[in-house]
Amino acid sequence: MAEAVANKIAEPAASSLPYVARAVEIERRDDGAILLRSPYPPASPPRSIAHLFLDQAASHADRPFILQRDAEGAWRGLTYGEMAARARGFAQWLLAQPGAAGGVLVLSGNSVAHATVMLGCYLAGRPSTALSQAYSLGASDHAKLRHCAATIRPGVVFVEAGAAYADAIAAVRALLPDVITVSADGAGNTIALDTLTAIAETPAVDSALAAIDHATIAKYLFTSGSTGMPKAVPQTHGMMTAMVAARAGLMADPAERCPPTSVDWMPWSHLSAGNIGFNNNIWAGGTLYLDDGRPLPGQFATTLHNLLDVKPQLFSSAPIAFEMLVTALERDWTAAAALLPGLRWMAYGGAALSQDLADRVQRLALEVIGRTIPIITTYGSTEVQGITMVHWPTRAVGMIGVPLPGVLLKLAPVGDKLEVRVKGPSVMAGYLGAPEQNAAAFDEEGFYCLGDAARFVDPADPTLGLEFDGRISEDFKLTSGTWVSVGTLRPAVVAAASPYLRDVVITGADRPYLGALAWLAGADLDRAAAEQAIAARLRAFNAAQGGSSRQVARLLLLDEPPSVAAGEITEKGYINQRAVLARRTDAVARLYAATPDDAVLLLV
Repeated sequence: MAEAVANKIAEPAASSLPYVARAVEIERRDDGAILLRSPYPPASPPRSIAHLFLDQAASHADRPFILQRDAEGAWRGLTYGEMAARARGFAQWLLAQPGAAGGVLVLSGNSVAHATVMLGCYLAGRPSTALSQAYSLGASDHAKLRHCAATIRPGVVFVEAGAAYADAIAAVRALLPDVITVSADGAGNTIALDTLTAIAETPAVDSALAAIDHATIAKYLFTSGSTGMPKAVPQTHGMMTAMVAARAGLMADPAERCPPTSVDWMPWSHLSAGNIGFNNNIWAGGTLYLDDGRPLPGQFATTLHNLLDVKPQLFSSAPIAFEMLVTALERDWTAAAALLPGLRWMAYGGAALSQDLADRVQRLALEVIGRTIPIITTYGSTEVQGITMVHWPTRAVGMIGVPLPGVLLKLAPVGDKLEVRVKGPSVMAGYLGAPEQNAAAFDEEGFYCLGDAARFVDPADPTLGLEFDGRISEDFKLTSGTWVSVGTLRPAVVAAASPYLRDVVITGADRPYLGALAWLAGADLDRAAAEQAIAARLRAFNAAQGGSSRQVARLLLLDEPPSVAAGEITEKGYINQRAVLARRTDAVARLYAATPDDAVLLLV
């Protein structure tokens, strides 16, 4: 039975995807560069996200827009009409504040109140800037918080709970004494948001709305700061609506809007949830359920409970959440039988989903519901929104797809790799207040340079699109002079050791051989048995590799989980290789000790 199920995975997934067939146009230039674009035109973009939201509110005022669980566990929130009224009230108040040109800095996480503030800013033509909560609650010195506040100089700070964020508010106020503080609960000497949303609007709101166009800055998103302090990326309404138009251009039926419901935990301080997820929910006229769970030990049970309650058509998350979901469903077939039948498709982004993990998903789906579930992905960055997409049914994962409508992608030769570079209406004009960084960010033709490398999945069939070929800045050389492609090796190691490893960080720059720092996939695993299994699997993996650039000689399991506060892992669950190596030099030294301790697994 198991062998028969495994064989079926190779068959194309039975497609319930709403998208057009895969296609790409290619131009090869004499300088070695390759230009790629979609043959499908984007739809006509909305004037702004503010206008799009108000149009949806006028069309279905009574439809639930955004919900989250209250203290008793019931879903509470606002309809489109209710949100429009509250956002207009906040916009009216914001327009009356002479020092609020810099907009609102949001320090707390996703919430109905946060959404109200964000949409109110959109209506007023003022930027809304959400920061990672780790900058406020996870850092004692508030260095990144103070840097971000100094960069955008907001007139207002919003938090969910005034008392909990008192220290963070004080850090901002020390820099900006006149900043106004607003909270959802009115505690800690802050203004209660409900007071402001109840303000009667004047014609000033419609006047502000009339002045908004594609060039208007809707928000600032900050980069992760993995190589220094975070950089502020202006997000214009034109950039965000270009992504709405790109997705609409890929719909097989232009009249279809989906998904009607979504469950999301990923933070709005990042592109995927704060722009693409939030805005696509508005475009679809959908209902967004805010998930208080996280893909962390002890917290994913909340996410699973919410998924089983809502039963969305789409499960979209970081790869780490896929691992936790499939592990939970493999152990609970009742939950699997309740959730999987309603899933039209699944989507991941931000990091590679290992083929082994994807196959586990499909084996489970075949056994429980008798069909596979299409798994798609979108590739992009804070600076450019979405770039490419895998929007067709395929067993293979790890690909980044073909360009979205409206995007011009250039693969530029850099050494022996092809760097991804992008032009289009979704690309930023430049970082805020960073002329030197902007000069280095764009090439001579005005393409933004991502620093990522890509290659064709099959040069003979370009419609299969591209696959990630590593992060040029993360790649390094061994002392032998051999280059190591970290971005492709990391998921391969995790897949080879499946299901025992959650993630790994590759070591070996200027060393004679590769090593790895790793975390076990679950606290309930028997460590001794897991170590034996990992060692056996990775020795077999090494034996199948062609040389030292793909063979991991030693591995050390880390007891301390990756730290959000130290920047080792983002709120979305993505590991920052550079930050881990910088913080865990002692662990790296153990890997390369002449006589390693007993905890180091010797794999060659």
